Amino acid sequence: MSVAYTVLLVAQAVLGLIMILLVLLHAPKGEGMGGIGGTATMFTGRRGAEGGLDKLTWGIFLLFLILCVLSGFGIVK
Repeated sequence: MSVAYTVLLVAQAVLGLIMILLVLLHAPKGEGMGGIGGTATMFTGRRGAEGGLDKLTWGIFLLFLILCVLSGFGIVK
């Protein structure tokens, strides 16, 4: 196993943990499936901080996905 591959695996693990923490930081979006209909607030607009958290979560996810593809196809060995 090369040093580059080891660094890739460590980066994947760290990004995975960061992604879990970011998802847990998100505020609940309404009442869930039981709240659909009536006065459900599930599909309302985002607040400022929540929008930034969404963008950060998507960015970390895309970086994690790229690293998974690199390690899965054996591009970095």
